Amino acid sequence: MIQEEVREEILRRLKNAEAEHGVRILFAIESGSRAWGFASPNSDYDVRFVYMREPAWYQAVNLEERRDVIEYPIVDDIDLNGWDVRKALRLFWKSNPAFVEWIQSPITYLEPSTFRADALGVLSDIYAPEKGIYHYRSMAKTNYRGYLREPVVRLKKYFYVLRPLLAARWVANTGGAAPIEFEKLLTLLQGEPTVLEAVRKLLEQKRHAPELGLAPAVPVLNDFIEAELDKEPVEVSQKSSSPRVVDQLNALFHGAIKEYVAGTNRSLGPLQTT
Repeated sequence: MIQEEVREEILRRLKNAEAEHGVRILFAIESGSRAWGFASPNSDYDVRFVYMREPAWYQAVNLEERRDVIEYPIVDDIDLNGWDVRKALRLFWKSNPAFVEWIQSPITYLEPSTFRADALGVLSDIYAPEKGIYHYRSMAKTNYRGYLREPVVRLKKYFYVLRPLLAARWVANTGGAAPIEFEKLLTLLQGEPTVLEAVRKLLEQKRHAPELGLAPAVPVLNDFIEAELDKEPVEVSQKSSSPRVVDQLNALFHGAIKEYVAGTNRSLGPLQTT
C-alpha cells in the first residue's frame, strides 16, 4: 500500500523527529485517504504519531503552557505531525475522532510500544457514541453543502461525505466506534444495491484520478446523501465519564511512563513496521 522508498523516507523523518525534539514515538500510522482506502495516485501521505517526553517533563508547574504537538511542513507529499501522549489521552477521553481513527489505522510505520494496543483494548469502554454520531453527521453536512451541489464536483468530496455518513450509521447501529476502512463501511449498503453500485464505480474512478480530479455529480448519490442528512439522528445511550474511565486513561499514561523508564538504559529495538 505504501511504496518501499516512501516508507523508508517516512521512517527516516520519524527518527529525525525523535532526535530533534528529544522524544520517543509510541506509534506512527497513516491517516487520511490512504488509510481509508480511497487515495488518488498523488494523494499526500498523512503520517500521524503519538510521542512521549522524559517523565520529568510532565512534572512541571507550567505544564499547560508547554507545547504538546510536533508539526512539520508538507515536503514531497509527506505531511508529518504528532501529539504528545498526555494530549492524546485527554482527547481520547473526549472520544476525539482523529485519535480514535489513528489507533485503528491499518497502515503502521512505527510501533515499539504497547500503547496503541492498550488504547484499543479500552476503546469500547471510553468511546461515547453520541459524540461520534454528532461529529460524523456534522462533517458530512458541511462537506455536502459546501462542495457537492454543483453540476461538476471534485471526486474526493463525495467520499468526504459518504464516509462520515456511513460511519455515523455504523456508530448508531453498533454503539461502538466505526472502522477506519471505507470498504468495511460499505457493508452497510448491502440492502441498497443501486447506491452501492454507484459508490463502487466512483471509488474505482477516484483511485485512478488526480487528487483534485473533477467529475459530473452523481444524482443517485446526491439523493442518498440528502435522504441520510434529512433523517433524525439516532439517539444512543450517553456514557457518563465514570471514575473507571479516568482510571483506564491514567493506566495508559502510567504504562507509557513505565515503558519509557524501562527503555532509558536499553534500546526499544528496531523500527517495527507492518
